[in-house]
Amino acid sequence: MKARIKWVENVSFLGESGSGHTVVMDGPEDHGGRNIGIRPMETLLIGMGGCASFDVISILKKSRQDITDCVADIEAERSDEVPAVFTKIHLHFKVSGNKLKETQVKRAVELSAEKYCSASIMLTKAGVDITHSYEMIEA
Repeated sequence: MKARIKWVENVSFLGESGSGHTVVMDGPEDHGGRNIGIRPMETLLIGMGGCASFDVISILKKSRQDITDCVADIEAERSDEVPAVFTKIHLHFKVSGNKLKETQVKRAVELSAEKYCSASIMLTKAGVDITHSYEMIEA
């Protein structure tokens, strides 16, 4: 896997993934940015949420659950000290579908957290306290 980060100006950067997709990153105005892009640490958080969501959806589809939507709301806390690393992250999955089985939804969230989500497992090993919850919504 590869990526490339190109400095644009001030604290603005273009991040290009190995698969050829681009994201604009920038800082807030009080840090010399123009607020024209996502913050780098937000990118990390979104990447972790995407990784976990990918797992949950894949597992639920394999268990033949009739999913109509899945949203992961993420809240994170960072250290007040430099480096301002993540200290706590909570993922809350809102899984919508028809006649979903709670045992399957719970299992999908647990498997993502404990076995499959490379991003969250890596952050856990680095000392970040990551928790998960879910709710089911009948479509």
